Amino acid sequence: MKLSTSKLPHIGTTIFTKMSQLAHEHQAINLSQGFPNYSPDPVLLEEVSKALHNGKNQYAPLQGIFSLRETLCHKLNTLYGSDYQPKTDITLTAGATQAIFTAISAFIKAEDEVIVFKPAYDCYEPAIELYGGKPVLIQMQAPSYKIDWEEVAAKISSKTKMIIINSPHNPSGKVLQQKDLEQLQQLVEGTNILILSDEVYEHLVYDDQKHYSVAHFPKLAERSFITYSFGKTFHVTGWKLGYCVAPKAMMKEFNKVHQYNVFCVNHPMQVAINSYLQEEKHYMQLGDFYQQKRDYFLSLIKDSRLELTPSEGTYFQAASYKNISQEKDTVFALRLIKEKGLATIPISVFNKDQQDDHMLRFCFAKKDETLKAAAKIINTL
Repeated sequence: MKLSTSKLPHIGTTIFTKMSQLAHEHQAINLSQGFPNYSPDPVLLEEVSKALHNGKNQYAPLQGIFSLRETLCHKLNTLYGSDYQPKTDITLTAGATQAIFTAISAFIKAEDEVIVFKPAYDCYEPAIELYGGKPVLIQMQAPSYKIDWEEVAAKISSKTKMIIINSPHNPSGKVLQQKDLEQLQQLVEGTNILILSDEVYEHLVYDDQKHYSVAHFPKLAERSFITYSFGKTFHVTGWKLGYCVAPKAMMKEFNKVHQYNVFCVNHPMQVAINSYLQEEKHYMQLGDFYQQKRDYFLSLIKDSRLELTPSEGTYFQAASYKNISQEKDTVFALRLIKEKGLATIPISVFNKDQQDDHMLRFCFAKKDETLKAAAKIINTL
């Protein structure tokens, strides 16, 4: 059978899959793909076991179980001064990626323009293109990775339907400041532009900085989808559970797609997470936990030849290797795996036109012994 023309002819296997496969083949230490290599809290696992044995094994409601929606709306409204309602403004999803895809598919049509800041997580652009939209790319420059809001204003047109932001930011580890959100709010005021805010690392912010959610800005919240991830928050990326919040009218359109995409998501784990979230410490102490990981990793490589600025958020650390090699980052990263036994992510794959700034991304959500072994390699470069 001859296949029809591909809708995504230039899309191949993701860099995460490629690097993790190579890490396995070469038995390399894997600091590439963003997943912890330690176990989640036994308390959470016990809650899952209880839910399984208490018969919570059939379909959950389309939007998710009400008790969890209620808990999550209370959490958001308490943290950000928002007013999300559990009946209408929130849906549990099969991870944040599904939430992002569903929000885009619900609103983006042919010829719509969507502003995307590069380097960007790689699920944004394919979803836009699948629906005939046009990604309008704005390159942030290493190592500061700051948004040039004058450039954003210049790129907004009558065709602009959506702006996608991500903070804390993957892969740079940067965090948007209050003035950034205020400038965004000013730019979209009086327009029909939607915001899609990827906030999966909301609790992973360091050095007494604050996570500024669009939920905290009423004029942004009224036009925004915000996506979150339990996998990133509770060290359970394999569970593929997240959620999305938006005003009632927007969430109604979101659920029109969601019901025919996955319909609903894992029931017993929703029950378990709802119980686990009753203790605020289970998410409010995550910043301290991961800052200790970051600080430990940085202390181990402080005498290396890498140039870096401590990550402000996420569990990723970006670093320049320009003092070590002038090779393209994809070439250097491949050589690191094959010759040194260390897997990282080359940041050019997230950049506009694969702009090469000689930057790598390291995941520090690993056991201390893993970080120590990786640092030993880094310090020999």
